[in-house]
Amino acid sequence: MASAAAKQAPKIVSKASAGGAGAAGAGGGPPIMPLASPLMGKKKKPFLGMPAPLGYVPGLGRGATGFTTRSDIGPARDANDPVDDRHAPPGKRTVGDQMKKNQDDDDEDLNDTNYDEFNGYAGSLFSSGPYEKDDEEADAIYAALDKRMDERRKERRELREKEEIEKYRMERPKIQQQFSDLKRKLAEVSEEEWLSIPEVGDARNKRQRNPRYEKLTPVPDSFFSKHLQTGENHTTVDPLQGLGGLNTPYPGSMTPGLMTPGTGELDMRKIGQARNTLMDMRLSQVSDSVSGQTVVDPKGYLTDLNSMIPTHGGDISDIKKARLLLKSVRETNPHHPPAWIASARLEEVTGKLQVARNLIMKGTEMCPKSEDVWLEAARLQPGDTAKAVVAQAVRHLPQSVRIYIRAAELETDVRAKKRVLRKALENVSKSVRLWKTAVELEEPEDARIMLSRAVECCPTSVELWLALARLETYENARRVLNKARENIPTDRHIWITAAKLEEANGNTQMVDKIIDRAITSLRANGVEINREQWIQDAEECDKAGSVATCQAVIRAVIGIGIEEEDRKHTWMEDADSCVAHGALECARAIYAHALQVFPSKKSVWLRAAYFEKNHGTRESLEALLQRAVAHCPKAEVLWLMGAKSKWLAEDVPAARSILALAFQANPNSEEIWLAAVKLESENNEYERARRLLAKARSSAPTARVSVCEKESGTSTFPITNSREGYCSFYNLSIFLRFRLEVFLHLETVSTHPVFMKSVKLEWVLGNIEAAQELCTEALKHYEDFPKLWMMRGQIEEQCENMDKAREAYNQGLKKCPHSVPLWLLLSRLEERVGQLTRARAILEKARLKNPQSPELWLESVRLEFRAGLKNIANTLMAKALQECPNSGILWAEAVFLEARPQRKTKSVDALKKCEHDPHVLLAVAKLFWSERKITKAREWFLRTVKIEPDLGDAWALFYKFELQHGTEEQQEEVRKRCENAEPRHGELWCAESKHVLNWQKKTGEILAQVASKIKNTF
Repeated sequence: MASAAAKQAPKIVSKASAGGAGAAGAGGGPPIMPLASPLMGKKKKPFLGMPAPLGYVPGLGRGATGFTTRSDIGPARDANDPVDDRHAPPGKRTVGDQMKKNQDDDDEDLNDTNYDEFNGYAGSLFSSGPYEKDDEEADAIYAALDKRMDERRKERRELREKEEIEKYRMERPKIQQQFSDLKRKLAEVSEEEWLSIPEVGDARNKRQRNPRYEKLTPVPDSFFSKHLQTGENHTTVDPLQGLGGLNTPYPGSMTPGLMTPGTGELDMRKIGQARNTLMDMRLSQVSDSVSGQTVVDPKGYLTDLNSMIPTHGGDISDIKKARLLLKSVRETNPHHPPAWIASARLEEVTGKLQVARNLIMKGTEMCPKSEDVWLEAARLQPGDTAKAVVAQAVRHLPQSVRIYIRAAELETDVRAKKRVLRKALENVSKSVRLWKTAVELEEPEDARIMLSRAVECCPTSVELWLALARLETYENARRVLNKARENIPTDRHIWITAAKLEEANGNTQMVDKIIDRAITSLRANGVEINREQWIQDAEECDKAGSVATCQAVIRAVIGIGIEEEDRKHTWMEDADSCVAHGALECARAIYAHALQVFPSKKSVWLRAAYFEKNHGTRESLEALLQRAVAHCPKAEVLWLMGAKSKWLAEDVPAARSILALAFQANPNSEEIWLAAVKLESENNEYERARRLLAKARSSAPTARVSVCEKESGTSTFPITNSREGYCSFYNLSIFLRFRLEVFLHLETVSTHPVFMKSVKLEWVLGNIEAAQELCTEALKHYEDFPKLWMMRGQIEEQCENMDKAREAYNQGLKKCPHSVPLWLLLSRLEERVGQLTRARAILEKARLKNPQSPELWLESVRLEFRAGLKNIANTLMAKALQECPNSGILWAEAVFLEARPQRKTKSVDALKKCEHDPHVLLAVAKLFWSERKITKAREWFLRTVKIEPDLGDAWALFYKFELQHGTEEQQEEVRKRCENAEPRHGELWCAESKHVLNWQKKTGEILAQVASKIKNTF
């Protein structure tokens, strides 16, 4: 029944029209029963609005197939058809690619390989869902948290990355860094040496290695004309062909230009015109088109032209882009002044000065209220045109200070400048800059009048008030400064100037009052007293010669803002800072104040005494020391400094009286005993010195800590071939053991320095037997004191008793096995007598007893080097640097053990290991000296003596250097600085200063003697 109905339905629909089937198939539902009568058609069909049954095709029963639209079957494109986007990237150029991409985007990759236990899946599981506002807020919060956490870790992360990179660079340097020293030497290679380097295929490129300069000679025009005529070709038709012989000239012969019609000659006139035209074009680019005067250097205009006009293709393209960009900026915002200025400067750089002027003048029309545009226009315009531009700018900007200043600068006559500035002050009377510029052009009297008016117009300008006070008389200046304080109650410079004024007029008692009132007034007006600023003002007063003002300022502010327990340390730092800045009176005032607060501090007195010794006079030093010993009578060093000052002034009786007073304050002081002995011996009072030493040996003080501390002091006995650093001969373990014995016994015994001084005195005076007896007596009491054994052995060496000297050294080493100088003396003794093997064995034994001793390693290296065994010396040096990697004396020796090409690299390694070691710095200075780099060598010598002024070898080498390459003033300066430093260390220095024949020589004499024995064989 249903099938019959389905068959009858198309017949009814087909009676309507051919398009009915399509319409029914598209939207109408099929009838479920036939129409029984016409009355039923008037009612609403029951199947309307209902969906068609599954598989229903309208018209299929009557043979109508209908039609199919594009919406039924999808897009009419194949998977391989191209998309509409012509410039689609690879992977998106076909329909199939885009469909695959959309399918991949929809399907999430939920594979196990894409899953992480901490982060989950790599993609978002909810990417297909809607992205709402709360999702956006959550993402913003998480992003802010991530940014905050990243900022917290950023500093540490960057620091760690920087350290890792530096460590990596140090461990694995680049090839470029390894060959940097060789690359630097390429700068010294001349062009001839570079061209003479042989290349691959030497026989075939001889012309390239030895080029000959080609000589180019301009060819005259007659040559071209002659050869042009001889080289003419004519093509003619054979007359036998019967055409009458038509002559055909060669192509181009009738072309106008270089050739004249009908001839083969060059047109010289047009060539000359072309040359002149090209020259005019080039000259016009750098000429002054306004004034008509050229600014071209006739000798070097091509060079100037190349420097102005870019020749590189990339530069020209960049300029075109910049010009286009600036044009767009000007058209978009024509009232933007920087666009016009940048455009004008671009054209100026490219050499188009007139275009730049036109642009900037148009900019003044578009931006008439811009100072920068007017100033740029005035700069670009020449001469009188610039004045006219400035005048126009003044009409638009009558309150512009910069334009008035520019107008004054354009004037060449002083009167015209004054007239412009006075006109400017009429319009802008509140400008301090205009007033200062105008006052600078006036005479003192006229300047005073102008400043009187200036302070009325600008009452808050401190500079104008102070300038007026300088030009006024004393009474008027006081009134001016008082009025300035009323107008500006918060400025300290007015008060300081008032104090300087009183000091300059001899009223010094008012200086302290003014500074105190300044501090009180400024605090009352809410001004914070900045201690550092006031100290800087005091330094400026010191440099200006206002000593009383500077001292008053220091006294007023030195204690502000400092804790009580930090006062001493802070004040000493302030004094050192003032000395470094050259403000000596400020430093003296700080020391004076510190001594008032701490009158019993020995360290403060010492600092002040050393300051007066270096920067003051002898009278000021002695006056300070008198006050010092009155407050600190137990400070032996202060007594000794006073006695030495008198002795250097050749006032021996005064020095003796000071030492006598020192004895009363410090009974039986060993330091004072030895100072008295030295004073008498230096003045040839040998008998008196002997009596003092005998009395000291018999009535020396009980054992004290100061006696023990003496053992670490500088030795004063001669040591042949002694080395730098031998002053601290006493090993730490022996030092502590001796100190313990002293405190355990606590009996009245004479100390070894007294015995040592006694032996030394007899030795230098030639009384060898007496010296030996005293040495034997001293060794009975102090057999573990290595200096006495050394002196005994050296006395025997001087007497040519090598066996007794060897015995003395061996006995001393049994008692003092850790004394490095004793081992060195014994080794040198064996080397001197020819026992090289025994000397080598002694040094090996010494290294076993005293591991990590750079002096012993250095002596072993030098022993092999002196024996001619350089390979063994280099091997020992490598072992020494492994055991003592931070030893400066070893690195300094290693530099000169290398061949000359490797010395610079070795010196760099030495500086990395021992950056501030004086021996390494001295080795670098010697290296520059050997390379004849005088300036660098002098800098490194100065650096060495600054770091270690007690190293005598550095002073001697520096003096030798100046004797060869310096002036007399430089030589004298080195000598004076050495005498002030009084060096006591150094291998070469100690070998001369401690020799028995040089015991009375001064520092300057020893310096000259050591320098004379130096041979720059390095």
